[in-house]
Amino acid sequence: MKIPGENKLKSTFVQATGQLIPTSKSPDEALGQLFEDVQNRRVYGDGKTFVDLIPRRRMKQIQQEYLLSKDDPQFDLRDFVSRHFYEFGDYKTAYHTDATMTPRQHIAELWHVLERKNRRDRGSLIALPYAYVVPGGRFSEQFYWDSYFIMLGLAVDDRWDMIEGMMKNYAYMFRKFGFIPTANRTYFLSRSQPPFFSQMVKLLARHKGRTRTYVEYLPYLLLEYRFWMKGRKTLAKRENKAYARVAEMPNGILLNRYYDNKTTPRPESLREDMETVDGAPDREPDRLYLHLRAGAESGWDFSSRWFEDINDIRTIHTADIIPVDLNSLLFQLEEMIAETYRLLKQPLLASKFQGAADRRVRGMQEYCWSDEEGFFVDYNFHKGHATGKLTLAGVFPLYAKIATTKQAAAVAKRIERDFLKDGGLITTLNETGQQWDAPNGWAPLHWVVIEGLRNYGHHALANEIKKRWIATNVSIFEEKAKMVEKYDVENHGKVGGGGEYPLQDGFGWTNGVLAVLLNEDER
Repeated sequence: MKIPGENKLKSTFVQATGQLIPTSKSPDEALGQLFEDVQNRRVYGDGKTFVDLIPRRRMKQIQQEYLLSKDDPQFDLRDFVSRHFYEFGDYKTAYHTDATMTPRQHIAELWHVLERKNRRDRGSLIALPYAYVVPGGRFSEQFYWDSYFIMLGLAVDDRWDMIEGMMKNYAYMFRKFGFIPTANRTYFLSRSQPPFFSQMVKLLARHKGRTRTYVEYLPYLLLEYRFWMKGRKTLAKRENKAYARVAEMPNGILLNRYYDNKTTPRPESLREDMETVDGAPDREPDRLYLHLRAGAESGWDFSSRWFEDINDIRTIHTADIIPVDLNSLLFQLEEMIAETYRLLKQPLLASKFQGAADRRVRGMQEYCWSDEEGFFVDYNFHKGHATGKLTLAGVFPLYAKIATTKQAAAVAKRIERDFLKDGGLITTLNETGQQWDAPNGWAPLHWVVIEGLRNYGHHALANEIKKRWIATNVSIFEEKAKMVEKYDVENHGKVGGGGEYPLQDGFGWTNGVLAVLLNEDER
């Protein structure tokens, strides 16, 4: 597919910084045995700590020195690492909340605390030309889908300069990599995240004007589309009718799945992934690693949503699933591209992408709507049936305005009956110890549900969810003087838990969504 304006994409980071520093290898590729030993011997409790450290010398030299010295009886691995690596920046300095601040004031104050600037490649951290806001805690990068919800909060605080800078960072990543990776880390360059880029463009258009913004970002919207649809022309030659992130359904319509371009353990979770594979001798290791990586691309890492056995991560099969949220977001992308071509008076191209959007809706209606459940569900194209898991991903078709009025009413009823708890919405109906399951509630999903219900006139339910979610955020803030990554919405006054790492403070998307919701009440 020829990208209109593709020649204009040749501008690079050089224009912004005067230099272009090559991106180095991922730490697992560059450090070999040293990397495996550090992660497997738990030199750091959190595997992400080591992959984020900055080498004091070339990694190849460090690796060679390690191989020569590791068998010495006096060798100390932790000391070796501390001598050869260091942390970037002074961002772990304790931040103390002003107890006199309201939650809304705290959020406005926190943007500068979460702001980062990095114009040089440093270890696994990839340079970006403009400042950006990070989620917080262990996450010191510009994460893809987090950024949209962060931008919502930046917008209500009139920080359009920061929003536009983060968008220019994404334009740079599109030029450099051809897609938006999970975040600007070398070890994230094999996967993306839920594609909210079109929604970022829509948000920025509120400030800069629709036509100007849509046309400016059209080349990048097309690159996003190319990334997710790569391989669609080769499907006819494949027996399983799936390639990369595209799958052909029995009715011939193309829908998408989460995926990853590698089939190895995730570097930031190498120990956990290897333990999962070691505990599943009946499964092909490469395939299991792929499913774990695809689960990470989904942003829902991890959830019973992806498991055959809801209590066993070893049964994960993410890449076999057509996710309802992903396809709703890609529908929005196709619709925006079509609309932009209409603004450019190019009806044939507009018709092409509108047709793709319309076909996607037909495919989702056939394979992702369950009359029996009265809900949208994921579809296992590998086995030819729905997964049977009810999750908040099933509300994305309301957010994207794909659902019929009748379907939206059924979804709203199910949300109120099964998902709404005292503190907000549970993510799934299963409590498994995974962080994207009950009893946890997450800010981005609350925003999607609230907006989706509003799109179909279910304002009373949307307002009730909003009220409960705000109360949960505010009560924890009043008790602990901080915002956190996720909350326990079934047990009042408790923060969220579960997953591969401890609960994180900060927290970017919690701040962004809460700022929008509180701002609505102030108007």
